Amino acid sequence: VKMTSTVHLTRMSEKMAQLILHEYKLHNVELVIREDITEDQLIDVICGNRIYMPCVYVYNKIDQISIEEVDRIAHMPHCVVTSCEMGLNLDYLLEVLWEYLGLIMIFTKKPNCKPDLDTENGIIMRRYSRVKDVCRSIHRDMGDQLKYSLVWGTSVKFSPQRVGP
Repeated sequence: VKMTSTVHLTRMSEKMAQLILHEYKLHNVELVIREDITEDQLIDVICGNRIYMPCVYVYNKIDQISIEEVDRIAHMPHCVVTSCEMGLNLDYLLEVLWEYLGLIMIFTKKPNCKPDLDTENGIIMRRYSRVKDVCRSIHRDMGDQLKYSLVWGTSVKFSPQRVGP
């Protein structure tokens, strides 16, 4: 077992980490620890029964610090700088949140009518949802009765594209 730690471990010793790895029959392992973790957190990672979600760090009140500091923070991974008082970068924050949450907005269109692209009329779904999932979010029986649907947008090869349930 080769163990490397970028921080000083205060909640767990290196010997304890080696014992845990040995208990789970992991003998030829290169372990890199980048934060001060506990034994339970190491076991969670080994077993894979926990999902650690990525986060977004939002820094507000950027109007009160220097441009150099704002530039340094903005180039850090998973960070968004905003100023609610001045309304700076709020649209970008919204885009980042939609991206990290994996959400899309879907608009329906009645036959022989123009599409209503008002955000209040959109259906919010997870990315990679199927047409059947969208139909079921409208009504539980609609997904079973669907024969086909026409899809417009950048996610299809040609507009409109006929897709099935």
